[in-house]
Amino acid sequence: MSRANHMQLRFASLSENESFARVTVAAFVSQLDPTMEELTDIKTVVSEAVTNAIIHGYDNSPDGEIEITASIEGDRFRLTVEDRGRGIEDLELARQPLYTSKPELERSGMGFTIIENFMDEVDVVSEPGKGTKVVMVKRIESKKALFN
Repeated sequence: MSRANHMQLRFASLSENESFARVTVAAFVSQLDPTMEELTDIKTVVSEAVTNAIIHGYDNSPDGEIEITASIEGDRFRLTVEDRGRGIEDLELARQPLYTSKPELERSGMGFTIIENFMDEVDVVSEPGKGTKVVMVKRIESKKALFN
């Protein structure tokens, strides 16, 4: 029988909190003994999703709040990053490689592409004026994950 565990984290939409979120999520998923590649992938998607929320959701305003929830069930790691910012007008366009709504900030436009390539499942729900929720799932292939 597999063990389930979960965590929740809320923080201000300050760019310095991106590294805090990355390290916290990495510490949580480490209980599954992921490979270095899996851990790096997860840390990268946390950075991308949190940075997107700060820059695009809240226009770099420190007045917003970002919520991360994570759960582990067996070998599946589920991560949600949510903001209540401006939302995404055209989600299909936003998910296109190299598209950025902020070219003046010299953004690469690869955030969603990176997230989709590093995670097994990605679902993005967004409504203009209400915010964005990115739900990601990754199967952790370590022996520890398989035997919990």
